[in-house]
Amino acid sequence: MRFALEDLFADVPAEQVAEARAFYRARVAGRGPASFEELEAVRARRSAPPAADPPAAEEMAEAAGARVPVRVFLPSGGAPLGIHLDIHGGGFYMDTAAHGDVRNRALAEALNSVVVSVDYRLAPEHPWPAAPDDCETAALWLAEQAEDRFGTSRLTIGGSSAGATLALATLLRLRDRGSQDAPSGPDDAVPARQYGDAVSRFTGAVLQFGTYDMSALTPAGRRIADEYFIEAYVGHVPARDRVLPDISPLYADLTGLPPALLVIGAEDVLLEDNLTLAGRLSAAGNDVELHLYPAAPHGFTGHPTALAVTARAAATSWLRKRLAP
Repeated sequence: MRFALEDLFADVPAEQVAEARAFYRARVAGRGPASFEELEAVRARRSAPPAADPPAAEEMAEAAGARVPVRVFLPSGGAPLGIHLDIHGGGFYMDTAAHGDVRNRALAEALNSVVVSVDYRLAPEHPWPAAPDDCETAALWLAEQAEDRFGTSRLTIGGSSAGATLALATLLRLRDRGSQDAPSGPDDAVPARQYGDAVSRFTGAVLQFGTYDMSALTPAGRRIADEYFIEAYVGHVPARDRVLPDISPLYADLTGLPPALLVIGAEDVLLEDNLTLAGRLSAAGNDVELHLYPAAPHGFTGHPTALAVTARAAATSWLRKRLAP
């Protein structure tokens, strides 16, 4: 059997690929902070996020005894089709939900859906499990409140880079919470509202270039083993324990998850990681779609290229189908 990476490429116009190659040839490749001091300097240089119009509503999501700030975008086109939970990227140690306001406002209008972004706590000040705890809180809040607050219980979830990792970890937590919340016997009192079926409320997940092995035990994981973001996020966890699914979802039992779209660039250092996850998700019986884009490095959907526009439009179209009744 002949198998080539090019066989997996998304169908995009050749001129978009050529433009992307030229853009990246002329662009100085960046790197993430290599120490806490560098991280603080990068944070200090970050400009204020541009405002969305109309702006987000800021509120506090509360569920299972925990609270987390969220930003809510209501569509202007009438009753929403559903709700998308967005988890921002930034290596677990940078960025805020507000930096995605313009993108999330556009997504709310494109989907005619509510978009909720979660402002999870950042490492290294708040290392694992703070971020997945916060994302789980936001997801549980939606599972409980969506119908009453927004008139729909159809949910999707998504994120890029660290946000994709957290989105998958959140789905795994929701699935596993179901068995924990189930009554143990016929005489047990059942709460009026159950979180146990929360994962079933999610009809799709868009996972853009996430990192799924932080244990350095796979070849893909070893490629990023020395990155500071891993030290910041899970440096307090012994290396042998970083195979926990909540840290490295690649090692999880991946059964019983909603349909997933994986978006990755052919020049991304996380390519092998994402291809492995796609294979494991499929082998576990899930509905998986892979969009692999040529000439694209990490984070490419946020870059000013026609290829990025095409990739974002394809992901939006995929989400729209999952939110449709």
